[in-house]
Amino acid sequence: MPPKAKKAIESINTRLALVMKSGKYKLGYKSTLKSLRSGKSKLVILSSNAPPLRKSEVEYYAMLAKTGVHYYTGDNVELGTACGKYFRVSTLSITDPGDSDIIRTMPTDLSQSQQPSKDS
Repeated sequence: MPPKAKKAIESINTRLALVMKSGKYKLGYKSTLKSLRSGKSKLVILSSNAPPLRKSEVEYYAMLAKTGVHYYTGDNVELGTACGKYFRVSTLSITDPGDSDIIRTMPTDLSQSQQPSKDS
């Protein structure tokens, strides 16, 4: 893994840890959809191995709610570990970032925020 990509992942993980400590969030698919429908969600994070149908549904709700979507480079086990949980997390909705600047940095950081292509 290139050093720049590794540093970006560490940066995301530290911001995520700060959200877990000081902010408000919802873990899981159903809770994420509820927060998107109610308009409370500020940012949605999807793991790389989330099922395509769920991914497209969350993307659609996020588009309607004008909420940013970030595609986490790791799988659901790594996302759960980054959240400080001992279980898998494929979908995460941040409603209040707390002390973290994750909302400001994620949508503008398009280099890793774009969904990976299917052919690679």
